[in-house]
Amino acid sequence: MEQPNLSYINELSGGDESFKNKLIAIIKKEFPEEKAIYIKNFEAHNFKASAENVHKLKHKISILGLEKSYKIAERYEDNLKENSTSGEEAFNNILKTITDYLETL
Repeated sequence: MEQPNLSYINELSGGDESFKNKLIAIIKKEFPEEKAIYIKNFEAHNFKASAENVHKLKHKISILGLEKSYKIAERYEDNLKENSTSGEEAFNNILKTITDYLETL
């Protein structure tokens, strides 16, 4: 599985460490919150809301340079809109990978 990285954040910050640190702090704050809301909605079988949560999480996936994972999340979001949980395991693996990575920052 591909690994998260800060390439896009480094590019976006243009060498401004303060801005880079702010972006990282925002992701570290928002990601666990968005993940928890997704899990709550998924466990309640509220797949439409889960799809909306996945949509929000896709932005974090993209910012962390996970191009393949972004495509997996896109398909999973579409599946949830159709009340299908196909792709759940792969998506949850992505969430775990990001969670583990953010703990190292």
